[in-house]
Amino acid sequence: MSDWLEATFRTQRPKALAALTRYFRDVEIAEEAFAEACVKALVDWPKRGTPRDPLAWLLTAARNAGLDRIRKAQRQQRILSQVPEDLVVSEHPVPDPDALRDDVLRLLFICCHPALERQDQIALALRISGGLTVAEIARGFLVKRKAMEQRITRAKKRIAANPVAFETPSPQERGRRLGEVSLMIYLMFNEGWSTSDSDTQIRLTLCEEAIRLARLLAELFPGMGEQGALLSLLLFQHARREARMDSTGRLVAFEDQDRTLWHRGEMQEALAWLQKAQRIDHVGPYRIQAAIAAEHAFARTADKTNWPVIEAHYAALYAMQPTPVVRLNHIAVQARTKGPEHALGALAEISGELDGYRWFHTLRAGLLQETGEPDAAVAAYERALTLGPTGPEQVVIREKIAACQKNSGSV
Repeated sequence: MSDWLEATFRTQRPKALAALTRYFRDVEIAEEAFAEACVKALVDWPKRGTPRDPLAWLLTAARNAGLDRIRKAQRQQRILSQVPEDLVVSEHPVPDPDALRDDVLRLLFICCHPALERQDQIALALRISGGLTVAEIARGFLVKRKAMEQRITRAKKRIAANPVAFETPSPQERGRRLGEVSLMIYLMFNEGWSTSDSDTQIRLTLCEEAIRLARLLAELFPGMGEQGALLSLLLFQHARREARMDSTGRLVAFEDQDRTLWHRGEMQEALAWLQKAQRIDHVGPYRIQAAIAAEHAFARTADKTNWPVIEAHYAALYAMQPTPVVRLNHIAVQARTKGPEHALGALAEISGELDGYRWFHTLRAGLLQETGEPDAAVAAYERALTLGPTGPEQVVIREKIAACQKNSGSV
């Protein structure tokens, strides 16, 4: 498959699945139909040329494939009777962008149905709407691929068995599901920002889709500061995209980034959303994280960063969300304020919980390198290499291993 075709399928997948799920009221049929449409496109497009509207073509092909599948399964009357009349499409339908936008967000709320456990909600949403692979989602949850595959399959079956699962949630129900939808968008952006199981460091389309959805939520819930804070956080992060890689495709450490490449307009918008959140709502996890991002964004240089303020923010975040990953980030900042020896001692307390998390081992390796333990640092870096770093991350890790080995005299 060409890179262009793969990018097209990835880009159109959330919109297509949202529309097809609304059409068929069945997640499995929507996924299978879209997959068949992509296979058909692989055959037809190289021969006949790319259609003027790839999404419309894929929707038509997927709709036909789905209807064929229903007929063969002798379920036509049961499922077709549920298809709303306003969704009957022409031979070559032209999608309404506004309708598709609403469909994508609607699908996120469907995936976050209260009949599902919270982790199942998020996993299903990332798979269906975000287009992440099962392996990518499993890495984000720190579980094995097979366990995640079973979880997603179970979630799909539970939704399919619920007769009201595909109804548009009421305003009250949307409010109850808002936390899960927000977390899904946050995780979607994180996967785009630092991909899993890939040679690509960043998937801009996934980051941009997460920002678009976060903006929709902020507009739908203007009185809830956490939605504006989530958008602020994502904008602060995304504004640094041009500085993350150099001209050769090499990953650039945060403190070494050329800050003139940061998008200041986006950072100003992010600050405006954060200030609005601070005026209208209580302190929440996204507001704290956005405040941390703001400290980084407006420090003139890495050396001018106000680390004590950031440490205080992380302490507040950990009090609110006492997870090992939040604690890891807190410890990384404490290495700046209290020294690497203190940070190494703190890392030992969470080593069992984060042994399968590559960022734990890269942080530990860097601290060991800093405290003059190159051999132990090499072992930690080598452990990180077994945990699925991206291609650019592997290059950096191997360079650090070589530097440690040189210092230890083992080369």
